[in-house]
Amino acid sequence: MNWNGVFPALTTKFYADGVIDFDTFLDNVDAQLEAGVDGIILGGTLGEASVLTIPEKQELTTRTIAHVDGKVPVILNIAEGATREAIQRAREAEEIGAKGLMLLPPMRYAADAREVVTYFRAVADSTSLPIMIYNNPTDYKTLVTLEMFDELLQHENIQAVKESTRDISNVTRMISRYGDRIKILCGVDTLALESLLMGAHGWVAGLVCAFPKETVAIYRLVQAGRIQEALAIYRWFLPLLELDIVPKLVQNIKLAEQQVGLGTEHVRAPRLPLIGEERQRVLAIIEAGIRTRPTLPNLKEINHVL
Repeated sequence: MNWNGVFPALTTKFYADGVIDFDTFLDNVDAQLEAGVDGIILGGTLGEASVLTIPEKQELTTRTIAHVDGKVPVILNIAEGATREAIQRAREAEEIGAKGLMLLPPMRYAADAREVVTYFRAVADSTSLPIMIYNNPTDYKTLVTLEMFDELLQHENIQAVKESTRDISNVTRMISRYGDRIKILCGVDTLALESLLMGAHGWVAGLVCAFPKETVAIYRLVQAGRIQEALAIYRWFLPLLELDIVPKLVQNIKLAEQQVGLGTEHVRAPRLPLIGEERQRVLAIIEAGIRTRPTLPNLKEINHVL
């Protein structure tokens, strides 16, 4: 498993009645592949996994795997309250052809450090799939400390971390402590360039759902050492990236997808589409970004150099 690069956390597309819109979803997948992403993540917060049934998640995964046809790895997120359920989801993911897992701590119960480590290790023991630990204490109230990683990295298939602590120095701490043993992927859009400059290996991105080429350009330019060019795009991007760090990130990003022709703003209840002044404020940010969209370098040339 190559954990380097841009990994979109894709939204799940719906029709107005809440049924999954697979055609629009796969059109977005095509846009991601054309831009040059390095993997695809399904079933995260942006994917509205909490309101998808298990059969829907499985169908979304199998259809994506078939559509991608090996071009990039498809990674499935696991966010469960019970260890037994997490193990079952991991085994199912492996059976249907996923290439990796993104694994959250136990949901709903505020587990302590021993319980979190035991949970992660139980899932890791149940599958041969490579695993990326999702470390997001801001949203999920569980911090995976370096001492916990000391234990977790005894498992060969725990290979990466989605670093969402909001502490940029944590990238340096992990590199200093573990070297290349663990791949670090930034999970906070508004800290992506900073994390990459500190040595992060990848970016689990959100606004990439609407702006795939710009997201990939920033990553590729950093890898090519063309920092000023990356910085110029990132400065343009920041007001849009800030739509990813608020409670209604799903509605925000889906509205952005709709405005650029890569999706719709339909969400599944209890989420509701943005309305009124709130919608107009977000729409103004999106439309300003579209109007001032930067001219990008030739990504194929950059990829060839890399």
